[in-house]
Parts: sequence; C-alpha cells; structure tokens
Amino acid sequence: MLVGAGNTRRGLAHVALLTAVLTGCAEASDEAPSASTSASATADAAGGSEKAAESGGTIGTSGSACELPVTFDIAAKWKAKSIDAKSAGDGSDLADEIADALLHQGPVTAACEVDAKPAGHIGFLRVWTGKPGKDDARTVLEAFVKAEDNTSKPKYTTFRSGGLDGVEVEYLFTSKLLEETKKERALAVTTASGPVVLHLGGLDSEEHEDMLPAFELAKQTLRTA
Repeated sequence: MLVGAGNTRRGLAHVALLTAVLTGCAEASDEAPSASTSASATADAAGGSEKAAESGGTIGTSGSACELPVTFDIAAKWKAKSIDAKSAGDGSDLADEIADALLHQGPVTAACEVDAKPAGHIGFLRVWTGKPGKDDARTVLEAFVKAEDNTSKPKYTTFRSGGLDGVEVEYLFTSKLLEETKKERALAVTTASGPVVLHLGGLDSEEHEDMLPAFELAKQTLRTA
C-alpha cells in the first residue's frame, strides 16, 4: 500500500539521519577548513603534556545547550546540541531498533554531541550518561569500549580534574565496512547522578589528532554540575 511505503521511506530516512548524526562521517565543506586555535594550558595532574584548545564557553549547566551531571568547556567554534534518546525513533520497529543501537553503548546513553565542523574538523565530542550504580569509572569505561566492538590496544590512565577522579583510554577502532583503523579516545567519571563518558572520534586518525586539544580542554575543565 502507498501508506505503508510512505511510512517505510520516512522510517528509513529517519534512520539515515540518526546514522549521520552519530557517525561523524559528514562530507567536508568546499571551503578549506580553518586551523583551530590552541591556548597553552598546563597539563593536568595526571601528567599529560597535551595543550588545551581555546575555550568557546561552558556546557552542562542549567540553561546551556546540554544540561548534564558535569560541566566543562568546549573549544571555540564547536557547537553543542542535546540528544533526546527517548524520542529518537519514529515508532517503526526498524528505526527504533537502530536508534537504540546507536544511542546506547554499554552502560551509558548518548546525551549531547559537540560538533567540530564549525571549527574546520570532521568529528564530534560526544557525552554519554548513565544511571547511578556501584560501578567505578574504570569499569564503566571498559564496558563502553567493549560495547563498541572491533576495538584494540586500549591504554588506560587515571586523572583528576575539578575534584573528580577519572579514567581515560586511548584505543584503536577498526571499521569492517571501510577496512580502516583509526584512533579514538574516551574518559569516564562517576557522579551522584550517574556515570559520564566523554568520547572523541573523528573521520580518521589525522582528524582525531587535530581535535585532541578540544578533548584536553574538556578534561581539564571538568567539574560536577
């Protein structure tokens, strides 16, 4: 029936939109990307040596683009947008199933994404949140990485920021579809409102490396909301 076909097309279109939102594989702009500016922030207590990006404001607070259990600064020109996982599907079984798979990873659910494209990069810094529980940050982060599949060579380190004790991981992700391997990074902290995971991907390892100052800025300014 035509009605059924229309519903199917809308469902598939919605799935495609969700996939585009959460893969970060958007096409590059015709204009040459601008270089991101970095501030020479000092390394955190964990002994890191990476520089943090110039701040473009704080998110996580009430009234900000994303209200979260934590607050942190996002890099200049990066744009934050809240993700409503509860209303991501369109009611069709296929769209709801794919939305659930994209928006949930291990013990956490996608809550916010910060788009790097306005700053000239192809990738996202995403925030995932979970329900309060007994798992520590390391356990949450290990479950998050394991749920991604096709990951390898994880390297875990600890850090402290704003009174929060956290765990960070660097690892490799291999796309079976593209037959390519790229670097990814994530960190996790636990709060009274539940665990929080910040994840930085990127179109490829080069983009990932270019966006690391934004990740470092978020880590260094991380606080409980």
